[in-house]
Amino acid sequence: MHLIWLRTDLRLHDNTALAAASQRGPVAAVYLITPQQWLAHDDAPCKVDFWLRNLQHLSQALGELNIPLLIRTAATWDKAPAVLSELCRELSVASVHVNEEYGIHESRRDNAVAQALEADGVRFHSYLDQLFFQPGSVLTKTGTYFQVFSQFRKVCYSRLHSALPRLVATPKAQQKLDLKSDQIPEQVEGFKRPSDTLRALWPAGEDEARRRLDAFADQQISYYKDERDFPAKPGTSQLSAYLAAGVVSPRQCLHAALHTNQGEFESGDIGTITWINELLWREFYKHILVGYPRVSRHRAFRPETEAVAWRHAPKDLAAWQEARTGLPIIDAAMRQLLETGWMHNRLRMVVAMFLTKNLLIDWREGERFFMRHLIDGDLAANNGGWQWSSSTGTDSAPYFRIFSPLSQSEKFDGEGVFIKHWLPELAALNKKEVHNPEAVGGLFGVADYPRSIVDLKKSRERALAAFRSLPSRQAMGA
Repeated sequence: MHLIWLRTDLRLHDNTALAAASQRGPVAAVYLITPQQWLAHDDAPCKVDFWLRNLQHLSQALGELNIPLLIRTAATWDKAPAVLSELCRELSVASVHVNEEYGIHESRRDNAVAQALEADGVRFHSYLDQLFFQPGSVLTKTGTYFQVFSQFRKVCYSRLHSALPRLVATPKAQQKLDLKSDQIPEQVEGFKRPSDTLRALWPAGEDEARRRLDAFADQQISYYKDERDFPAKPGTSQLSAYLAAGVVSPRQCLHAALHTNQGEFESGDIGTITWINELLWREFYKHILVGYPRVSRHRAFRPETEAVAWRHAPKDLAAWQEARTGLPIIDAAMRQLLETGWMHNRLRMVVAMFLTKNLLIDWREGERFFMRHLIDGDLAANNGGWQWSSSTGTDSAPYFRIFSPLSQSEKFDGEGVFIKHWLPELAALNKKEVHNPEAVGGLFGVADYPRSIVDLKKSRERALAAFRSLPSRQAMGA
């Protein structure tokens, strides 16, 4: 008997570890419920619920191939070696197969499990699956991890041209085993079930992920470069939650994109090329996790920025979290997050820069809040995005580049369609007024909408002063 230990790879198709395990003989699958670990990692209740719903679909799909899916509980990852060792003894397992995950805690967990199993004579095999390239294989000429995305992308493109990652064959049905699948829990203690409205936005299962991918590749990808920055338009793929849970693989995404662009990476359809770049940004941030482990430890990628004098401003932080900053584009974006578990990518940058620059609040507060609410929460991408916006990260915005929420709002939601959808109390304002109700004489308190909690011009100067005073600001593009 061979075992696949499922984690963030909740799919039947193009699953490297599942295919490898199946080739060795009879196979069973196991998934560990680890509630205390998820709480420690700030995993959102809607994300945990999404995992459980996807497991139900996967259990059914595996069942059709006579592969039972077992559920075990280990409060934290420290308990995983003992729980998996016991299961392997119980089932006389010869080998355990996993798809690699990245981050300090993930690596430690897998090393501890491998040691415990191999002490019992059980082989532990791990596979490259959620990335195109093994971390450590895309390096600068001096043998270090890239810190600048454009240089990383260039090497990736040349590698992809010479060897495109192949899709992995789906396992065939095996002989029925004398082992039944376990019931998938509906809920996990400590994680509140999200609203039916939110759940309906994110149907579970590989069929849904594939439907979204095909629809995007067929109908929308060509417009991606032009429309992706406009939050009122359906310009993005809406695949991030499925990628984060591994319900669809980056290889499947890449192949679908290339199929619409006659196999071209760098010429042809500009929308497709732009979207492939986004897949490579995802790759880049996971390589950063491995190459620069301090970012897994809540540390700034640029060490000199640890000296930024962030403000302790609990009232301002709460206003940002609760969508009552008095700046419509910020509040609309935060309401989108709170109600749907997702936020448009352009707006993620806008609200992150507002928190870290205009409010001068530590980026870690925002990173944590996002993780606690995002259905697509992913340590590498979330950390990378927050550090980029706060000018503490790799390839980051220079500290003096500070988005103005008002100009971003006017540029990307000119008619106020997005704002009025999420802030219906502003529906009566015209397209000029809706971006900045405070500037319209006599409109204070319109429909109880709050006044802005911050003076944008003064707060911008405050942020510039805080970054200019750092000991080695030259290293930051000053």
